[in-house]
Parts: sequence; structure tokens; C-alpha cells
Amino acid sequence: MRISSGLLRSTIAVAIVAGTAALAIAADITGAGATFPFPIYAKWAAAYKAQTGVGLNYQSIGSGGGIAQIRAKTVTFGATDKPLTLGELGASNLVQFPMVMGGIVPVVNLPGVKPGDLVLNGKVLVAIFLGQVTKWDDASIKALNPGVALPSSAIAVVHRSDGSGTTFNFTNYLSRMSPEWLGKVGSDTAVDWPAGLGAKGNEGVAGTVAQTQGAIGYVEYAYAKQNNLSFTRMVNHDGKTVSPAQASFSAAAAYAKWDRANGFYTILNDEPGADSWPMTAATFILMQKVAPDAAASKAALTFFAWAYKNGSADAASLDYIPIPDKVTAVIVQSWSDIKDPGGNPVYP
Repeated sequence: MRISSGLLRSTIAVAIVAGTAALAIAADITGAGATFPFPIYAKWAAAYKAQTGVGLNYQSIGSGGGIAQIRAKTVTFGATDKPLTLGELGASNLVQFPMVMGGIVPVVNLPGVKPGDLVLNGKVLVAIFLGQVTKWDDASIKALNPGVALPSSAIAVVHRSDGSGTTFNFTNYLSRMSPEWLGKVGSDTAVDWPAGLGAKGNEGVAGTVAQTQGAIGYVEYAYAKQNNLSFTRMVNHDGKTVSPAQASFSAAAAYAKWDRANGFYTILNDEPGADSWPMTAATFILMQKVAPDAAASKAALTFFAWAYKNGSADAASLDYIPIPDKVTAVIVQSWSDIKDPGGNPVYP
């Protein structure tokens, strides 16, 4: 069944911010940030509230907004797909840990082109988003797609308009593919786009692509599936054509090097391996090292521990990749760094 991005958002809002029937066990957990993990956070939140009575009030506003809000201490946790460096964490007195992994996929709206029909590589994707390849029947696209009927119509580039970790990871991939992209545009949560129109959130990009014939954009895979968008296949690091799926995201995720000492910082773009999806990413939680509200921080960490233990099947149902158990054990140990104002660990 097709789920529009608007319906997706309203459904999730009901699940996450459902009212406190009778007396809630505790106040709702507050968080804000990345749209990339929004579908799985919503699914976890609904199950957790059913079990515990504790809700999750999560604002899906983009990674830039999540970073800003946790720095301002207006939420208990921030969420970002752009990991912060040790220097950035130290400057804001934050801790960081990964929550789940997934894939970023190009999505297109072309008559007669079904999901997986079209193949792209990094070089062509760069040229499209630089505004250098402007027609769908360009020779570079046709060379990758013999037998696919490509229209001689304009390409409408769609990108994020807000501060976005999805954008950070997508532009990081393009920077690895092209020195020209790296020099002209670079990689960040917000960049000076050479071409196209902007839309807010993964939801906005998905909706704009769905409504615009000839469009191409980039979204987290769950948004492509839930909106019945035609995603492309990609030529990966090893020169193999791969489809976006849990198996190809897992193949890339296997190369993650999780290290508590560097704040679990890792980027998973252009990983080797015949089966690896080239734009795989982790999404991260940010919390204050000295918790302004120890009870709220403990409640959030209790939810995250529950999700690590009980949320793998739900994550897989949306084609996210759970963090391995051996890594989550180290992450939970790292939570001893989160203290109340008196210097006592808030968890367990």
C-alpha cells in the first residue's frame, strides 16, 4: 500500500506523541534531529509506550536542528547522521553513540521506470547533481542502461533544504567520487547546491520527487519503499552493480570500526566488497555529558537499551541494520560518562 509522506508523518506523530491516558509512568522522553531514522524511532516508540507507558516526543527536524537543540539543552537527546568529531564533542561537552544503520538511495520519477530498473554510478551521479548532465537520455546514463527506454526530458534535481545528516553522507560520497565535487561543493549538512530545488526532510524530498516528473533525489531507503518511489541500483567500489537492500547495507556495515575512544565516529561510504551498497550510513545519538535532568537522561538511556535489546526485528522490517551486540555492550558501558551535576552516573 502506498503511504504518502504526509500520511507517514501524521501517523508517526500519533504513535510518538500519543497522549498520556490515565497517569503516565513518567514524562515523555524528548529528542530532536535526523529524519533518516524517523521511521524506526516511531516504530520503537509505539512498542515501548505500549509496554511501559513512557512516550517519545521526537521532532524530525534534520541533523542540523538536532545538533543545535542538544547544544542548547532544549531536549534530552539530539540525533544526527553526521557524526561529530572528538573536538566537536568536547567543545559542547557531549557524548555520542550510534543507534542504527541504513542506506541512502537515489530515487527517480520517470514514466515506465520501475524500482531498480535504472543503474547509476558515482561519476554520473556527481555530473547530475553538478548540473552538467541535464537530460535523461544523456550518453553517460544510456551507457549504464542499455535496453532501458530513457526519455529526452529534463532532469529535475531535488535536494535537502535543511541541515541534514543525509545530505552530509550523500555529499561525502560525491566528494569521494569526484575531486571536482570536493573542490566546488564539498561535504556538510548544508552545502551550496549547484543545481536543483530544495525540500525539507527525507519526507519532503520523497514527496517532491513523487510529484515531479523527471525528478531525482536522495532519501533513506525506508522513505523510498513507503512512498513506492523508483530507487536506482548503483555501481559500487568493486565495480559491481548492487541493489539497495538489507543485505547490501549489511555488507557495507561490516566494515564499520566502532571505537569508544573516538566517540564511535565512523563513515561508511564507498566501502569495498562485491555486495556493499556504496551509500551506507549510521545515525547517532547525542547527549549532554553533564545531564541537566538526570531522571530524563536515565529514561532516554533506558529506552535506547530497550531498543538495542528488543528492536532488531523492527529495524530489519524497515531495512535498517541493527548495531551488533558486541558493539552495543561497549556503548552501554560508555554511558557511565553521562553524569548528574553531582558527578554520579545517571545510568543504570
